[in-house]
Amino acid sequence: MDWQTLLTRERLGKPTHSNDELGRSPFHKDHDRIIFSGAFRRLGRKTQVHPVSSNDHIHTRLTHSLEVSCVGRSLGMRVGEMIRESLPQWCEPSDLGMVVQSACLAHDIGNPPFGHSGEDAIRHWFQQAAGRGWLADMSDSERGDFLNFEGNAQGFRVLTQLEYHQFDGGTRLTYATLGTYLKYPWTARHAEAHGYKKHKFGCYQSELPLLENIAQKLGLAKIEDQRWGRHPLVYLMEAADDICYGLIDLEDGLEMELLEYGEVEALLLDLVGDDLPQTYRQLGPQDSRRRKLAILRGKAIEHLTNAAANAFVDQQRALLSGHLTGDLVEHMHGPAKRCVQRAKAMAREKIFQDKRKTLHEIGAYTTLEILLNAFCGAALEQHGGRAPSFKHRRILDLLGNNAPDPHGPLYDSFLRMIDFIAGMTDSYATEMAREMTGRSSPV
Repeated sequence: MDWQTLLTRERLGKPTHSNDELGRSPFHKDHDRIIFSGAFRRLGRKTQVHPVSSNDHIHTRLTHSLEVSCVGRSLGMRVGEMIRESLPQWCEPSDLGMVVQSACLAHDIGNPPFGHSGEDAIRHWFQQAAGRGWLADMSDSERGDFLNFEGNAQGFRVLTQLEYHQFDGGTRLTYATLGTYLKYPWTARHAEAHGYKKHKFGCYQSELPLLENIAQKLGLAKIEDQRWGRHPLVYLMEAADDICYGLIDLEDGLEMELLEYGEVEALLLDLVGDDLPQTYRQLGPQDSRRRKLAILRGKAIEHLTNAAANAFVDQQRALLSGHLTGDLVEHMHGPAKRCVQRAKAMAREKIFQDKRKTLHEIGAYTTLEILLNAFCGAALEQHGGRAPSFKHRRILDLLGNNAPDPHGPLYDSFLRMIDFIAGMTDSYATEMAREMTGRSSPV
């Protein structure tokens, strides 16, 4: 792979790249299109780790995505400065920063309500549906899209099909930004056998032609059928995500009183060492833990960003050949790698086991089961042009012009239902499920 091709400014759905405007490059336009999209805005009411209404200081998918984008921008610009001589003549380090920032903004845009428990609930529902024969008319590859439902693949569909120019390029982002978004440039066929992580894949069968086009435009290495090597800048987006949720999970854990300030402070001090900001040294016992942690966290992110950028440059040859093993965190220097891994372990042991979170996840299963039974049941009943019941007609009416074609493939119909349900916020999904069961909220 080479940077000239990897950073193409050409857009999906357009034959040439858009002309630069004063102070606004094609990559700036990518950033703005994501920011102004409805799917991005709805992340403000979607769970990151904890229920969104539990504490005003707790992160949502939206605040998490904004923070990841800031770290991603810094990473992209820093790497751009370090490899400036390898970049195309027209490309500035700020262009790399904007590409990574845009991909970071979109990295969770396809996540369903209730976070990762929502993803698992949808997978579980379709496994049961398969047992009832609801997926019998589909190919193995099509069934795999539902049985391994993935927010990353749904996000790719949102960006390339659903937002703005519906089924005509979607947001029409540049190929460079789309390539940097694609953490898993393969289909569900490889989710289990060859997937980078269990269940992970980045593209449904419905978007496979688009993935093939993007891979060809960027010069991504084809590894096997329906599987390509990753764009090198994906590793920066992934590192920004790891840095943020590694540290921010701990911050949320303190807010939820699941962690002690001392253990979080010790973890960050182990990374920062003597490089403490003067403002931190001047804080006294009367200053809030929140202020102390914010200053310390900022310095920790600086250290982790430097370590990730250095690891990227050190591994540039392996990245461009498509042969880097693992993620960028694994190639960071000792203290930085240890900090991220310890932060993740602390979150697993003390945050993810919280009973409040557990009850929220159980509720997610119930809510999504009600919605999937209703919407996919309606799609199944009208499939083949059959007349649906009054109830299912009313359910289909909720989708308006986005209702599936009764004469089309059931695979397409179920995808349209997933588009609707996965796009819901936590609160909207909960309220709709309550209404459907006849248990409206009290006035």
